[in-house]
Amino acid sequence: MPPLQLTTPDPLSDFIKESFAAEDMTKDVYVSGHGPAVVVMTEMPGISPHVARFARWVRDTGFTVYMPSLFGHDGAVPSAEQGIEVFKRACVSAEFRALENGASAPITAWLRALAKTAHARCGGPGVGTIGMCFTGNFALSMMLEPPTMAPVVCQPSLPLENPAAIDMSPAELATVRGRLEKENLEVLAFRFKGDRWCRAERFEAYARALGPRFVASELPDEAANPDPPPFFKHVVASPHSVVTAHLIDAEGEPTIRARDDILAFFKRRLQV
Repeated sequence: MPPLQLTTPDPLSDFIKESFAAEDMTKDVYVSGHGPAVVVMTEMPGISPHVARFARWVRDTGFTVYMPSLFGHDGAVPSAEQGIEVFKRACVSAEFRALENGASAPITAWLRALAKTAHARCGGPGVGTIGMCFTGNFALSMMLEPPTMAPVVCQPSLPLENPAAIDMSPAELATVRGRLEKENLEVLAFRFKGDRWCRAERFEAYARALGPRFVASELPDEAANPDPPPFFKHVVASPHSVVTAHLIDAEGEPTIRARDDILAFFKRRLQV
């Protein structure tokens, strides 16, 4: 594959596009690689070249990547105008319930079914998941059932109207904490300190709910890419996307260390 140009649309030609139906929902999923499965959930406003780049890093570490198309235009570079329209539609969608809190979003039932199918196809001890931004908490909600056992929560932004809330019910959080303790698992989490969409109060709520098995990293704002795509520059308008749009792809950068920590976490938990 030629070098990836992050400023032009990504054809995703090195992925196989499949349709997956479950829980009265049918969505496309991009699949690539070999080895245990990792579900890479896109940030708002869709599968951008930056999200696809991260998925390829996971794949090239020795995993089968499942990248579901949840919203937006697959492979597109997110403009401010298009991103706002996608964001508005997702906010009122019954699948996401972006403005509510107190229970996992309905889409997470479909994602759990995808993880179960991926595990059956790929084998290994379990499935890894990573959610970003709008999908950040979904990685945790997928732990309500096996086989998800390596969740990564990046800059979770839901629910939008309560920065100190978690997009799960107390009973769901108790179930996840029980799994973490019984199975000796961890949750990795990442945010920028000045992120206005995922504030410190949210990570404090996670820490209270999950205890010491919630392993959080907060990156300094100056570690963020100062020239992200238009949607992130003009709409997000703060350091936000740790391993995608705001990642600086250079040795020694904090965002590269975060990426490497995530890849090592998947290897430690999923590769035998």
